[in-house]
Amino acid sequence: MKRSYLDLGAALAVALALSFPALGQLSQAVPRTATVMGTVTDVNGGVIPNATVLLKEVESNDPRTILTTENGMFEFHDVTPGIPYQLRISAKDYEDWMSAPIILNPDQFKIVTGIQLRIPTYRITVDVHYDPVKVATEQFKAEEKQRVFGIVPNFYVSYESDPAPLTTAMKFKLALKVSTDPVTTAGVFLVASAKQAGNTPNYGQGWEAYGKRFGAVAADGFSDIIIGGAILPSLLHQDPRYFYQGTGTPGSRFRHAVFSTFVARSDKGESQPNYSSLGGVLASSSLANLYYPRSNRGAGLVFGNFAIGIAERIGANLAQEFLIGKFTRRGGHLKSSE
Repeated sequence: MKRSYLDLGAALAVALALSFPALGQLSQAVPRTATVMGTVTDVNGGVIPNATVLLKEVESNDPRTILTTENGMFEFHDVTPGIPYQLRISAKDYEDWMSAPIILNPDQFKIVTGIQLRIPTYRITVDVHYDPVKVATEQFKAEEKQRVFGIVPNFYVSYESDPAPLTTAMKFKLALKVSTDPVTTAGVFLVASAKQAGNTPNYGQGWEAYGKRFGAVAADGFSDIIIGGAILPSLLHQDPRYFYQGTGTPGSRFRHAVFSTFVARSDKGESQPNYSSLGGVLASSSLANLYYPRSNRGAGLVFGNFAIGIAERIGANLAQEFLIGKFTRRGGHLKSSE
């Protein structure tokens, strides 16, 4: 009987010894994991299918990725507990969504809530680029149409509060446009007739003398406009126009008109001595020695015409500031005086 008990005990001991490895293998084959799931929606609660859901360990670069179902759902199985994870969800036409770190417990079934994707806020940037040439072109087109009572050209006046500088091409185009305007030609006829009546310069009388006076008046005006209104302004980078003030006291407007004859606006908007206008008058007066009669030539002619030219400029500026502006068509219609 005693031997039977010994045999039974031995058998039990062997059975127990053999069972321990089997239990160990069983415990290794069934690890305790967790599950993460959720539903992806927009801010209005509508589900978003085919969104990309990425589950990533915070300290690792080996993510797991799946797509949401037609119901916007996703589910990750066999997630290792005790490790911080993070969800990142993206979808077309939506901003990305990212969760706070998630740490799971063994066998936990985690439902992530509050997953709402927003439509991105688009910022429209308007790049306002000031192009002085384009601005000058638009202002120049308006100035080309300025006429007193819609007839007499008044192109060399800017009524803009912040005028853009003229380009060299615009300066020459403006000078040629004034010189060749039919009204300018009519004015030359009138001035030549007045000089014919006054017998000045000393060309005598008759049609031949009138033709010479007409040519002299035309040459005086053309040389003054081309040199003082195009060539020198282009070389010296000065603006040949008169800049209408229109506001302020009569005294300030009077000073502005008078000083404009001697002070020019540079292409950079700075005030400078008006070498262009003064030089144009002086050059025109000097060139007259080439075609005036000998009896009218000399320094007296030059300085006399120069003084007359400056006086005419001052008178023209005063007329622009206080009178002509009221009757000049701007933008196709007359503007009232400021």
